[in-house]
Amino acid sequence: MVTTPGGGKDTLVQIRDLSVTYHTRLGPLSAVSGVSFDIRRGEILGLVGESGCGKSTLGRALMRMVAPPAEISQGQLLFDGEDIMAYDGEKMRDFRGRRVSMIFQDPLTSLNPVQRVDEHVVEAIQVHEPQTTIRVALNRARTLIQTLGIRANRLRDYPHQLSGGMRQRVMAGLGLVLNADLIVADEATTSLDVIVEAKLLDEFKRLRDEFNLTILLITHNIALVAQIADRIAVMYAGQMAEVGDVVTVFDDPCHPYTEGLLRSVPNVKLNEREVLYKMGGEPPNLTHPPMGCRFHPRCPMAMPICSAEEPALLPVVGDVEHLVHCWLHQPQTRGAEAQA
Repeated sequence: MVTTPGGGKDTLVQIRDLSVTYHTRLGPLSAVSGVSFDIRRGEILGLVGESGCGKSTLGRALMRMVAPPAEISQGQLLFDGEDIMAYDGEKMRDFRGRRVSMIFQDPLTSLNPVQRVDEHVVEAIQVHEPQTTIRVALNRARTLIQTLGIRANRLRDYPHQLSGGMRQRVMAGLGLVLNADLIVADEATTSLDVIVEAKLLDEFKRLRDEFNLTILLITHNIALVAQIADRIAVMYAGQMAEVGDVVTVFDDPCHPYTEGLLRSVPNVKLNEREVLYKMGGEPPNLTHPPMGCRFHPRCPMAMPICSAEEPALLPVVGDVEHLVHCWLHQPQTRGAEAQA
């Protein structure tokens, strides 16, 4: 059972019971397992979690870019009310870029080494807007690249001639150039210094405010989410642990994993007697995930039911927008048993 509020006119993306399975020699690996949540029109949603929790796989699944040995094994992907799982190859190619774009994590492997930067941008524009002339496309490329802090003359460079941060900004430009409805930014700021990162975040916020752009920000940097996002979705071991308003979740995290993540953020105000919190244990092997709640082997608040049955993703009492996947907040265990 999954309760996900939304689905109205302000909802752009509805993800329902989505699972992505990798077929490995050791057996099927459930990288994403029964995930359900909504992305609202015009919001910045931060998707956070440890490495290997399924964040990037989920982002690729939103664009149906999951390739063998992986497959979307079940679930619905509704974009603006349309089921994109029913799209054929041609319609899906048009959908990518025009309606949803992705800023990939590793720009060096995503950019064509024998194409100049301007050729990348012009090609992206003309594939989806064939009526656009090369001159107009180049002008758009020049304006966008300069907005992201790259001099216009670098458009003539090849990817290997750019620094890692500049390549990442080119990837951001390719994601933004078509003014898509949804941008999936997968670790888009990983290789950027703090000044360029701030410029890119400011550009994200400007585009959101000016064009009602929707952004799914996939990151391990929870402080970044606090700075820019409207809502936060916390993933653990391929499942959604907690979803809610950024201020609400940061002020009152309800899932023990979310609380552990927040306590693990380095604090410059720590004195020499205080020790940085470290979450115990290791993420589970997703070819053989634990029974019940996948976090229970590491959870300091685990109850007997946690290792026997999986909880549902349900609203916290008094806040239907704040969803938690934890037995501490299930009707069966709220109250006396949860406090025992």
